[in-house]
Amino acid sequence: MPDIDTELADNIAASLAEIPHPSLPEGSDLYGKTKLFPDYQAEDGETWFSLVHGVPHESSVSFVAVLQATRALRKGFESALYFYGPGTLACMATRGFPTTGNAAFPGEMNMNASIATFIAEGGTVYCCRFGLALHGLREEDLIEGVIPAHPLDVQDAVIHYARKGAIIQSNFNL
Repeated sequence: MPDIDTELADNIAASLAEIPHPSLPEGSDLYGKTKLFPDYQAEDGETWFSLVHGVPHESSVSFVAVLQATRALRKGFESALYFYGPGTLACMATRGFPTTGNAAFPGEMNMNASIATFIAEGGTVYCCRFGLALHGLREEDLIEGVIPAHPLDVQDAVIHYARKGAIIQSNFNL
C-alpha cells in the first residue's frame, strides 16, 4: 500500500507543475483599455442620487455606490447618497476594531474614509433614522456631515431627486 503522505506530496508537485507560475510577469496587461463611452461631464443643474441598502464590508456593492457617487460629484453633478436599512451601518464614525477608526482587516474602514471624502468634496449624505434604530445605532455617532433623515424621507427623497431629473442609482444587498 502506498504511503498517503508521499502520494499527497507527489500529487501536490504534479498540480503545481501543471500551469507555470507566474503565467505573466507583474505589470502585464490582462485586459484592454479602450473606453467605449465618452467621458460625460455634468451639464448645468444635473443631479446624481444613490440609494444604499447594504452592509459595509460585506460586499463591494455599497462601497462601489459611494465611489460612483464621488465620481459623479467630480464630473460636476450635484451628488447625494441616501443610506437606509443596513446601509446606515456605513455612516457610523464609531466603526473599527479594537478602537474606533482602526481597521481590524485591510479595507474595513474604506466606507468611512470614502464617505468622509465625498462629504469633504461637496456631496450630501442622508442616513435613515429608522435604519439606525433597527441596528441600535445612535445619531451622535454619525460621521461628521451625515444628515439624519426621517424614515418617510426615503420615498420622498426619491421623488424629490426624480423631479429634479436626477440619475438615480439604487443599490440593495444583504
